[in-house]
Amino acid sequence: MIKRDLYLRKIIDRMDNGMIKVITGIRRCGKSYLLFEIFYNYLLEHNVPRSHIITLQLDDRLNLKYRDPDELCNFVYNKITDSEKYFILLDEVQLVESFEEVLISFLHIKNVDIYVTGSNAKFLSSDIITEFRGRGDQIHISPLAFKEFYDGFQKEYEDAWNEYSMFGGMPYLLSCKREEQKISYLNNLFKETYIKDIVNRHNLKNEDVLEDILNIISSSIGSFTNPNKLSKTFKSIKNQVVAPNTINQYLEYCIDSFLIRKAYRYDVKGRKYIDTPLKYYFSDIGLRNARLGFRQQEESHIMENIIYNELIIRGYNVDVGVVALSEKNENNNYIRKQTEVDFVCNLGYERYYIQSALNIDDSDKREQEERPLINISDSFRKIIIVKNNIKKRKDDYGVLFLGLKEFLLDPESIKT
Repeated sequence: MIKRDLYLRKIIDRMDNGMIKVITGIRRCGKSYLLFEIFYNYLLEHNVPRSHIITLQLDDRLNLKYRDPDELCNFVYNKITDSEKYFILLDEVQLVESFEEVLISFLHIKNVDIYVTGSNAKFLSSDIITEFRGRGDQIHISPLAFKEFYDGFQKEYEDAWNEYSMFGGMPYLLSCKREEQKISYLNNLFKETYIKDIVNRHNLKNEDVLEDILNIISSSIGSFTNPNKLSKTFKSIKNQVVAPNTINQYLEYCIDSFLIRKAYRYDVKGRKYIDTPLKYYFSDIGLRNARLGFRQQEESHIMENIIYNELIIRGYNVDVGVVALSEKNENNNYIRKQTEVDFVCNLGYERYYIQSALNIDDSDKREQEERPLINISDSFRKIIIVKNNIKKRKDDYGVLFLGLKEFLLDPESIKT
């Protein structure tokens, strides 16, 4: 059993809050497992009678009649026979016609608590909460974080890292014994599920353009880009005219379906956002690698994408930092340079500036990573995460050096 304690805690914290708990996330990331295995068992362990947990998996052919909204309402109402608390757990609820109205009607029952998942493009999208007119509470889940994967993988850290950085954290992969199974699974998932979801939902006429955009983004994780730049790439490489507005819309479709995420540039000293260019990261590194046929294994970019995802999973808002410096050139004149901080992470009153580095073996590399951090004048923590298994330490500038292993396995490591 894969423990997903972070998400279980989020569900527990929202119990009996008078809202529809909506479990969202990219397909096959474990939404149904979280609700019907982990949360269901939690309820049983805390003395909720089975008769007070109303479950229905609407993609089961045996439950076909309950896709009719009136049949579903009657099914639920007939299960409620006393004034004690009932928990309604519905899977693939989008298969019910007018499911939004059905779920809102359940809120009128005083002694129920409602939890739902769905797996079509509409339900996956980030705008689903608006369908419930302020009555929905989203719990977004991601593919396995590294620690979740590591605990399920049950091998040495280095083996787990090599596996995770290649194939990612889709839960099903833990049951695959051979590499060709994993490759086939990820390729089919991308082509037959994610691409088709986006194409069908938005009625796209040119699927090839969408696939080309994803190929380009896959090749450029960790690099700045924007729709104008991508449009020029289409023109120069494919001799094809694709308008920047079209490219931007296609990227938003991918973001809306949780396939990729975007990180904005933030001027640290000016305390303002810079509209463009942006960085795009995949929500699962295995899907990115599959998109490229498991070529282009640039370890620095893969590590950066994984760190980004870990920070998102931990609840941080993550931007890319820009730090402007004034330095003398060879003519002794001051020139203005822009340096980059990989991640500016915010959560409430917390802020962290984080660099991702494969190594800091020589002084030039260390200075390159450290220079933007030591030129930030505020008192928030500055961190360099190094792939090598280094000993956690601070230097004379107050910059914290932290090994990747400790960062991935200890969520509190950047705080202490």
